[in-house]
Amino acid sequence: MMERSFVLWREIFEGGSPIKRLHQLLWIYNGVVVALLAGFYFVTQQKIIEAMAAHAFLETLPIVPLPPEQGLMFSIGAFLMLLVSGRLYHHGGLSQGARYFALVVETAACIVVMRSLSLAYDGLVLLVVADLMHRYDGHNIGSLLVSAMLVLYFLADYNLIVSHGAVAPFDSYAAYYNSSVRGWLMAIKNGFSSVNLVLFALYLAMLIQSKHQEKERIQSLNDQLEKANRQLRLYAIEAERTAETRERNRLAREIHDTLGHTLTGLATGMDACLVLIDAAPQEARKQLSKLCQVARHGLKDVRRSVKKLRPDDLERMPLREAITHVVQEFGETTGMEVKLSIEGWPERLREDVEEVLYRIVQEGLTNAKRHGHARHASVAFRFEQGRLSLVIADDGEGCPDVSPGFGLRHMKERLDLLHGSLRCWSDNGFTLEAIVPVGQIAGAESARGE
Repeated sequence: MMERSFVLWREIFEGGSPIKRLHQLLWIYNGVVVALLAGFYFVTQQKIIEAMAAHAFLETLPIVPLPPEQGLMFSIGAFLMLLVSGRLYHHGGLSQGARYFALVVETAACIVVMRSLSLAYDGLVLLVVADLMHRYDGHNIGSLLVSAMLVLYFLADYNLIVSHGAVAPFDSYAAYYNSSVRGWLMAIKNGFSSVNLVLFALYLAMLIQSKHQEKERIQSLNDQLEKANRQLRLYAIEAERTAETRERNRLAREIHDTLGHTLTGLATGMDACLVLIDAAPQEARKQLSKLCQVARHGLKDVRRSVKKLRPDDLERMPLREAITHVVQEFGETTGMEVKLSIEGWPERLREDVEEVLYRIVQEGLTNAKRHGHARHASVAFRFEQGRLSLVIADDGEGCPDVSPGFGLRHMKERLDLLHGSLRCWSDNGFTLEAIVPVGQIAGAESARGE
């Protein structure tokens, strides 16, 4: 028993915040006061009964009190009900309605305890008020707090209740003792209320200070958050400008190193051809052949330089229409028959995903014609379970030993950035399969087209 008491007091004075410790101290103090007053009534009634003075004592009371044992148990039981309802009221998992019900039960238990003590101690009212203020959230609880205080103090008014003969006054019990003891009893009773009032005032001051500090802390966090948001916006703007500058510089370097070099060589070579065309036609023809090679090489460099730019089709139309357009255009240009099928299509895709899929279709068809000399090809999309798969198959010459070149490596690098995968194999032609995890995007239209 002593060890458990020591643990309880250590939790009060060492655990939790100062406000929480003071709140727990209020509960313990009021519990001790209730136990002492209930014990006083019990002992006094026992003394009166043993002295055979019960009849004379009852004539001084407006009501017949409960037997000593029942009165003691009633007071302790009512305080335990007050304690349980108070703990429930503080429970964070309860709904608003359940909290209001717990508060009503706590208020009722407070009235019962005070009535069981013959209204000799009204400090429990401040304990209930402290509970209300501890969970005060600035909304509906404010009016409820005021109402509860008024009702409790109205019912706890000693003179009002005594005038209607509802309780046995404390003074009647104290009158059983001599004047010296009676004076000490009255002083102790009044001291209980005074100490409780001091503890409540201290609790109220600490609670107000804590609320103010919490408000200042939240304001400080809001200011820091706003400052961080401003910094992030400035950083995003600066990063965008840096990316634009980097891209402009890249294009400038590429144009200078490739197109500029190529055009310079072409201009110089053409000047030479103008001189040689009459005097040495054969030499002029050789020079023109070299210039053609330079032009083709420069065109390849330019194409490689602008590879990172977003395709024009994607700027003008949605991905599905852009793929349909590129498939039709490729078939008409090369004479290869290309079949497009789409089974399921996500409603939204990020721009980087769209560009990767578009480039894979371009590269896959180009390889089918250039390397496989295919006459027929198929492009199939399928969307299910948050994954979009793309399969490009042709009936070309195939490749028994697939050795990834620039095109396939470029596809794989793009897919790796999207956490996708690429497979390719040769079986009566050539087939490549790209899978992109696009997530559970808000629904997919169940469509199928060719």
